[in-house]
Amino acid sequence: MSIEIETPSSRKSTTREGSVDRVLDGMAELCVLLAGIMLVILIATFGWLVFGRYVLNNTPTWVEQTSLVLVVYITCLGAAAGVRYHSHLNIDFVRESFPPFLRGLMRHISDLFILVFGGFMAAQGWKLVMTNMERAIPMIGLSESWRAAPLVICGALIMLFAGTDIVQRLLSRSAERA
Repeated sequence: MSIEIETPSSRKSTTREGSVDRVLDGMAELCVLLAGIMLVILIATFGWLVFGRYVLNNTPTWVEQTSLVLVVYITCLGAAAGVRYHSHLNIDFVRESFPPFLRGLMRHISDLFILVFGGFMAAQGWKLVMTNMERAIPMIGLSESWRAAPLVICGALIMLFAGTDIVQRLLSRSAERA
């Protein structure tokens, strides 16, 4: 079994053209870029933790909470980009063993589940954001809402990316019939 990750440069130009795709690809690339920058910040933060603890003999207490916030952002941004690039977890060998009609139906159902999951994530994340505005994250003083905000962002992006896939698949199917 091989794993293929679809990136903007590896897509066939005939299946994904247009300004909407360029915008969505740009959004996914921005998610990956921001997640990468945050990963570098996370690594530097832990470097400072080690330096502070063992060299300065003064452990920075803010590192743990900062790293927890960064990990949530990195994970959520990466998950949203994974939906756009179709590199999220799926077991395609089962789907590919079915006839073409069932394969297409299974793709739609899969995207529909992803769309609903993204909506649930955004709605519940919004509730967390709104109910935790007044609570502060220990050691760093930011609102707890900052920890829940990536759920809203990721959920909205997942809905956008999955919804676009469904619409594009339906449009390409109707164009084939015409």
